[in-house]
Amino acid sequence: MTKASAWLNAFRLRTLPLALSSILMGSMLAAYYYAFQIKVLIGAAITTLFLQILSNLANDYGDTVNGADHSGRQGPQRMVQSGVISPREMRMAIIVFALLSLVSGLFLIYTAFQNAVSIHGLLFFVLGIGAIAAAMKYTMGKNPYGYKGMGDVFVLLFFGIIGVGGSFYLHTGWVSWITLLPALAVGMLSAGVLNLNNMRDINSDREAGKVTLVVRHGMTWAKGYQYILVAGAILFLLFFVCISGCEIGHLLFVGTLPFFIRHLVVVSKATKADDFDPELKKLALSTLLLVILFGCGLLFF
Repeated sequence: MTKASAWLNAFRLRTLPLALSSILMGSMLAAYYYAFQIKVLIGAAITTLFLQILSNLANDYGDTVNGADHSGRQGPQRMVQSGVISPREMRMAIIVFALLSLVSGLFLIYTAFQNAVSIHGLLFFVLGIGAIAAAMKYTMGKNPYGYKGMGDVFVLLFFGIIGVGGSFYLHTGWVSWITLLPALAVGMLSAGVLNLNNMRDINSDREAGKVTLVVRHGMTWAKGYQYILVAGAILFLLFFVCISGCEIGHLLFVGTLPFFIRHLVVVSKATKADDFDPELKKLALSTLLLVILFGCGLLFF
């Protein structure tokens, strides 16, 4: 493996569509309320991509240092554990993407509010620092929260409520409880991707002392949890449509149901790591498609 391909592998490009889903959802909701700003969409998308790559690099480094990634681990090869990228090189890359996330976030705040030194600007600056810290602390440091079963909570928060609600606010300058329904939907599907990852890694995580929800409660519980996350996300979107007008065109996203049903059938039958791993990319892409169709249904029908 060349150095360039190793870095692309470490970036985990297949996770990026999921990261963009929250920004697209918030931006399409803003367009539905006639408050869309293209510069906010671009800035939020770039910042989110930097944060997702930062999280992926930190996860590669942290899981190797803490022992979750080892030679007996099933699933995709990790770059620090394999030795292709040295720990020092990965630490430098983490610093670079933390700085890129910070600079991009500050530019986004200025673009949205035209003044970074304001109550709104300071609030989003604090949220941005929190996002950077959360991306790094998932598996890095002495007490990574991903090793204590807290990863799902942070994914729901940052990929859902803050990702969708925050990007919506950057466009509009306001937010209401109804916009939290699509936010929760995206957050739950994002938590579903994390749950898949943890089901795949259950054995190596258990050996390393990484107590994810899957390790804590077992595989049967995790599969039931996956059903709830996926079904709950669809129900939240249906609820939004019902209380915001319930026009038939707004149900365009229902066209993705076969993909999610297929996914749940595969999960129900899965028994080994190789069964779960392909579903990560498929669920991420299905989520992105769901968001696009949901937005198109709101805007064009």
